[in-house]
Amino acid sequence: MIRTQVRISGMMCGMCESHLNSAVREAFPVQKVHSSHKTGMMEIISGEALDISELKKVIEATGYQVMDISMDQQEKTKGFLHILHRN
Repeated sequence: MIRTQVRISGMMCGMCESHLNSAVREAFPVQKVHSSHKTGMMEIISGEALDISELKKVIEATGYQVMDISMDQQEKTKGFLHILHRN
């Protein structure tokens, strides 16, 4: 799992978040995408690393400005209920 974090300038409301999330979902095979206008951040979870230049293009085509992009590897978590299935 790859977590991509994008700092975005210009998000002002929940509709901005929704617009950006939809644009990313349409352009990339992501598992999860979440944006916050309050923090100016977008978090994307995907199976493969995203093309950074293409991601920047997609976001900026919606009218927002990309300030920074970072990626890191995430371990798959088992969730809280896995403790109930211990041997």
